Order: sequence, then C-alpha cells, then structure tokens
Amino acid sequence: MTETAPSKLAQVLEAGQFAMTAETSPPDSSSPQSVLDRVICLKDLADAVNVTDGASARVHMSALAAAAIMAREGIEPVLQQTTRDRNRLALQGDVLGAAALGIHNFLCLTGDKMAAGDQPEAAEVFEIDSGELMRQLRDMRDAGSYPSGREINPAPSLFLGAAEMPAEPGDNWPAARLQAKIDNGTQFFQTQYCFELDKVRRYCQALVDGGFTEQAHFLIGIGPLASARSARWMNANLFGVHVPDEIIARLEAADDQKAEGRAICAELLQGFSEIEGCAGAHLMAPHGEASCAQVIQESGLLALRN
Repeated sequence: MTETAPSKLAQVLEAGQFAMTAETSPPDSSSPQSVLDRVICLKDLADAVNVTDGASARVHMSALAAAAIMAREGIEPVLQQTTRDRNRLALQGDVLGAAALGIHNFLCLTGDKMAAGDQPEAAEVFEIDSGELMRQLRDMRDAGSYPSGREINPAPSLFLGAAEMPAEPGDNWPAARLQAKIDNGTQFFQTQYCFELDKVRRYCQALVDGGFTEQAHFLIGIGPLASARSARWMNANLFGVHVPDEIIARLEAADDQKAEGRAICAELLQGFSEIEGCAGAHLMAPHGEASCAQVIQESGLLALRN
C-alpha cells in the first residue's frame, strides 16, 4: 500500500489511525449552498465524505460538481464513479477534471440498474464494469497514460476504493474476489452495513490471516439507526445486512430511539477501533449527515489520535 499524499484519507490510513468516513447524496438543486447545508456538519469530523453518483438510478446534481463544492470548503470528498451512465472516455475525463479540482479519492462502482429509478426508460451504458474502471484509473495514475498509450502530464494523484460485503470465513470466503480487486488497483474498501461486532471480528481476522490488510485498508460500514422500524426494514430489504434482535429491542425500549441509535453506533465504532485489521468505519444514513457527525463526536475516537 502506497501513500497518496494529497489525500487526507490516505494519510490517516497510512498513519495507522482509525479512519471515519461518511456519505452524502447531491441535492435536487442548482445551488452550491444546498450541498454545503447537508455536509458542513461533517467538516473537521469525517476524514472524507462519499458523494454518491446517481444512487438508486435517480438523477441529482452532478456528483463531480458536488464534490468540487465540498473540496473548495475543505471537506474532503470520495467521489463515487459508476459505469452505468458514462463510457470510458467520459469517466477518464471526469477523473482528470476531478483531480485538477483537488479531488483525489474515488470509489469505483458499477451502479444500479435503471429499472430501480424514476426514469426507467433511460439508456444504460455499462460499457465497462467497475473492475475495468479501476484498472484504467490505476494505469492513468501509475503509468501516466490513457489506455491508448497517450501521455497524461502530469498524471493524476488518485486514491482508489471499491465496495465489499463483510463475509463469514468459510467455504464461500471471497478470497479470489478480494485479491482480484486489489490487483486491479483497490487501495481501500468500504463495506456494506455490519451491526454485528463478533462478525466484524471474524471477518477482519480472516482478512489479516489472508494477508489482505497488508495490501489494502478495510473500512466497515455502519450507521445510526433511526428507529426499530428502520432496523427491521434494513433486515428485510438490504441484502447481507442483519441488525441483531438485541439492538432492535434496545431501540424499542428507548424513549428517544434516534438518540439510542446514535449511542449504539458510537459504541460499535469504539468496538471496531479495537479490532485488528479494521482500518476504519464508513458511516451511512440517508439524509442523516448530522446524525453521523454526532456519532463521530460521541464516539470520542478523534480525541484518541496522536
């Protein structure tokens, strides 16, 4: 794993500190202030903030534009790039433009199918997949050239990430998939939600035993649960996500379920920070940037940094 100097996220991870990233969706607005209204609460708290790229196949402000607005205000973005909407030429151009605007963290994704969105008749591109996008960006950075061989001068400084699903060690352990993503150029992973501390321990131990944590950084997905009802919805609708019964019961018994959800999330963050192989956490909550900011503060983890 090599440090990418312009990326604060890379610097935190390479220093061995427990990193905390969050997530925002660009607004349905043409106002830059509408971007900042959502994310300013995370400034100086989250090490970086993911900017989603047409999540659920719904159009919003350009992720690149939103990320540039954030970077200008000192909020480090992780720019998500999906291959659903753009071909390789457009994606490569966007990445160079983003780097010129001070954006250096990228999460390569394939993207949701158009059928999931509110304009299902829109054409899908999918000219390349997320793995090929990763390889192309890796080579643009390391070789300083486009796939055609034309020179890029200067080459962009990129810190490249991919998505993963926390898995139980066993017969279906995804060693080959993980190694393929790392070989493609992945330097950090952000995972789907995992609210099971023991599962995170087993997952990270398997990552350590397999040598994966020597090659990439793993940030485990987590988030402040708004209510017991939302926890049950996640169990029913999000593949691979299980909110344990004891957490749901704790939410149900609370006078203020949102506050209890934040407390649970802060406790899990503290637990994650003590697990070997867990490089950090990725906090997600739909329209819940302020709740994620509160969780980071309530966890007390920033105060423990040297």
